[in-house]
Amino acid sequence: MTIPAKMAAVLLTGHGGLEKLVYDKDVPVPMPAQGEVLIRVTACGMNNTDVWVREGAYGTEDDPAAVSTWRRQGNTLTFPRIQGTDTVGHIIAVGAGVDPARIGERVLVDFSIYNRDDDSLADIDYMGHGRDGGYAEYMALPAENAHVVATDLSDVELATFCCAYLTGERMLERARLAAGERVLVTGASGGVGSAIIQLARARGAIPIAVAGPGKEAAMIDIGAEAVVTRGKGNLVEAVHSASRGHPIDVVADLVGGPLFNDLLKVLRPEGRYTTAGAIAGPVVQLDLRTMYLKQLELHGSSQGSRADFRRLIGYIESRKIRPLVGGVYPLSEFHRAQTEFMAKNFVGKLVVVPDGR
Repeated sequence: MTIPAKMAAVLLTGHGGLEKLVYDKDVPVPMPAQGEVLIRVTACGMNNTDVWVREGAYGTEDDPAAVSTWRRQGNTLTFPRIQGTDTVGHIIAVGAGVDPARIGERVLVDFSIYNRDDDSLADIDYMGHGRDGGYAEYMALPAENAHVVATDLSDVELATFCCAYLTGERMLERARLAAGERVLVTGASGGVGSAIIQLARARGAIPIAVAGPGKEAAMIDIGAEAVVTRGKGNLVEAVHSASRGHPIDVVADLVGGPLFNDLLKVLRPEGRYTTAGAIAGPVVQLDLRTMYLKQLELHGSSQGSRADFRRLIGYIESRKIRPLVGGVYPLSEFHRAQTEFMAKNFVGKLVVVPDGR
């Protein structure tokens, strides 16, 4: 096919409000460098990280309110930047050293920039931050990050998995969630939360969801054993009732904020807490006595390793997890898409597609 010189893309032009996201139809199409492929993007899922990076909401270790991006140390974010991690597309060109037979493959992008040969995430970065991502009509990326997935799911459905499910799988892996254990999932109706419910079931564990009013039935449909309605009564008592008195082995928290201490209270002695988000507030109060007297483990987690990604593909191909499409938007209506994303009145993932798709 003929590759155009220009494409449409959403450019992040700086930290701030939605005005910092500019839909531009005159962006140069990237060319694949050595070891890279060029894909024609067909779908790209939306994530909280997109919003927090735009807002510069990550703070610093010295000042939680400081404007800072996701990679606090050794920042690789430059403007303008094309965000977008959960990218699906078709390879249309390859760089030197890449087998031309790959042209035509439909691929799911592993968005991680590992910067190391092992599975350590100490120096990790991601496409959409350290280099351009998938909120565009075309995207260049390392060939090793473009994965064919043996599934008949649509491009939009496939674009719901990567970031949310990879993040969720890493959280559960770090917390060593095992078959038969109970995990309490906060923010359960969002992309990562709904992923964790399914991923817990794939491990043979028993998920209990914490979600907003009106979303209870959807949580049960996804696979939650029981649902605690957020903001309704005493959380500790509600969790005890939902679990029928059984202990909570793991808390997978995406909310933080005022819930934090109660989440530690519901954990059994020697329980494990894991977090990859703090949508209700990143600065929390911690009574260290609760932590040490109950012998608790607290894990921070972000993104996932190559091994986590391989397990994720296995879950997709074996149909142990299913896509949850909360809405689909054209790239040109990105402001509307992100506004509705931030309102959180949906279950699963929102997906953006180039207008021509």
